Order: sequence, then C-alpha cells, then structure tokens
Amino acid sequence: MTTVIAIGTKKGLWLATSQDRKTYTLSEPHFLNLEVPSVAIDTRGPTPRILAGVNDWHWGPTVVHSDDLGATWSEPEHGAITFPEDTGAALARVWHLHPDTADRPGVVWAGCEPISVWKSTDGGEGFELNRGLWDHPHRPEWGEGFGGAAAHTIVPNPLDDQTVHIAMSTGGVYRTRDGGSTWEAKNRGISAGFLPGEEPEFGQCVHRITADAANPERLYAQNHGGVYRTDDGGDRWTDIGNGLPADFGFTFLAHPRTADTAWTLPLRADYQRIPPGGRLSLYRTTDAGTTWTEQHTGLPENEFNVVLRDAADIDLAREDGTAGLYFGTRGGEVYASNDEGESFLQVADRLPDVLSVRAASLG
Repeated sequence: MTTVIAIGTKKGLWLATSQDRKTYTLSEPHFLNLEVPSVAIDTRGPTPRILAGVNDWHWGPTVVHSDDLGATWSEPEHGAITFPEDTGAALARVWHLHPDTADRPGVVWAGCEPISVWKSTDGGEGFELNRGLWDHPHRPEWGEGFGGAAAHTIVPNPLDDQTVHIAMSTGGVYRTRDGGSTWEAKNRGISAGFLPGEEPEFGQCVHRITADAANPERLYAQNHGGVYRTDDGGDRWTDIGNGLPADFGFTFLAHPRTADTAWTLPLRADYQRIPPGGRLSLYRTTDAGTTWTEQHTGLPENEFNVVLRDAADIDLAREDGTAGLYFGTRGGEVYASNDEGESFLQVADRLPDVLSVRAASLG
C-alpha cells in the first residue's frame, strides 16, 4: 500500500510517498513559486485524483487536478470556479477542497474567498456557486479573519445529503438542512470576545470544525479562543477545553472510524500564536473532550511555528484501521504518525510555509 501526502505551501506543491510509512520520498515541486492554500486527494474513482487550489499571480486563483499522481495537471479552459456576473465578485482564494462521501461520486466541495461555498458534481472540474449562502442576509456583516474572508471548512453529513455544516472567518458556523437552499447560523455557546454581547447569533471567528465518526450531529470546533462540542448539529455548543494547555488553535481532526476520538493542536493566544512553551504537541481525546492526553513523541522541542487550519489531516493509514496523522508547520516541517499519534516522524523540512496537507493510502 502506498501512502501519499500532498503538501501545499506558500511556494508550490510537493508530494511525499511511502511504501512502509517509515521512509518518504519527496517529489520535485509542482507550481513552483505559486501559493497552494488547499489540496485534496479523492480516492473514490478508479484512480486517485489530486486536487489543488492554486493562486497564480498572473492568471488568478483556480482549481487544478491530476489523475496520475502529479505527472500531468489539468484545469478547465475558463477556470473551475468563476463567479456569476451578477454577483460583481471575483475569486480571491480557494481555502478548502473536500471530496464528499463514497456514495456521492463526483461531488466535491470548495470553500472560497470572498466567503462562498461551491459544489462540483464532476470530480472538481467545474463548480457551481451556492446561492443560498451567497444571498444570505448576514453576508454584508461577515468580516475578515486575520488571513482573509474565508469559508474554510465544509462538513457534509454522511447520513443525510441535505445537511451540511460550514465554518467561516468571520461569521461562525452555519448549517443547511435543505441541501443548501437556506442556511442558519449555529453558534449558540461559542464565544466572540471581540463582539458586543455575550452570545451573538453570528460573527464568531471559528477556525475549524469536524464531525464525530459515530454521530455526524456531534461536531467539534476550534474557535478563536475556545474548544467546543455540539451534540445536536450546532443548536448548542459546550466548552470542552478543560485540560488543554491553551484554548486557541487552528486545527481539529476527528477519527474517521472511532467514536468520541479527536485531536487538536493548541496555540498560545492571541497574537503570539505559538505552541505553549515552544512544545509542539497534539492533544487527543477519546471521550469527546472530557479529558485530553498530550502526544509529543518524535516532535521537536523549542518549536515556535504555527500549524494552520488546512495543514493537518487524518487517514486510515494501516490495514487494521489504525489512523495516521499528518501536519505541516509554517516553518516548512511536515510530520507523520502511523499509530494515531503515539509517535511521529519527520517527512520533510525546510519547505516554504505549509498551508495545506492531505494524505491517503492507495492500493
């Protein structure tokens, strides 16, 4: 079995491959000197498809794809994501690419800047703007996070194709129950200390959300200050940050098969944005956030770089269903674990700033 890690950086895309998940071979860079803020590996077809959101400084941002592990790349003549003329908008960045479930072949989601959600039904070759979100009455009041105005996370419900959760900076969590025709803000319980009022309906700067393996109505959120869980699809969120060394961060990963198991990577808030004490660690919960355990073996001390929101992934790395964890830092280091975080090894170092990481086991 071959493990492939797609690594999008500030200056290109690298592919790391391994046959034993112990030693990795790093490719030559693709799209050298172009920003690659989002990547995805779609394993649902007869051959794996790698998708990349690329910011071309001359031609503009687009989504490209490869069906031969990077040997060749393709994109539609007029671009994969193009705003309708009546919107008066232009694509600024593709923040997030997410292939849907195996029983929805061809469906790929994209979260973009300006804040918007897009859906493809042909494997990512062409995307359609979700007008329900674009025309939402809250949209004029959504703001920009530190990195920009981003719809950065899309979580389709695997049991109900009409339900999708998204997260944006800034705006918070929104949910549709009718396939995207209408959307509701679902932020009750999530803090927004920079806004007036204790519990605003929307405007939170949620950094990441992910769904539990056993119950898609149970989601976890890493906020701009605060770690949360909901058990009712976002109707109410509760704080689960007790036991973590910090409640700021960007990443959150849920185990793809094991219930109540998830990981986050804490950072010191707010403007420092470094691992607490320079100790880069993941923290795992196996009881839906009641308790947390540090996982640090193989990770460096005196590490002051950030792991960004799309720069971490989880994959069923072994035949026995054991999950692999993968992440990259703004210092250009990439780490992998094939034992659910019990130990890590370094896949790459001294790359440009890592913006996006996705991994898949093939064959």
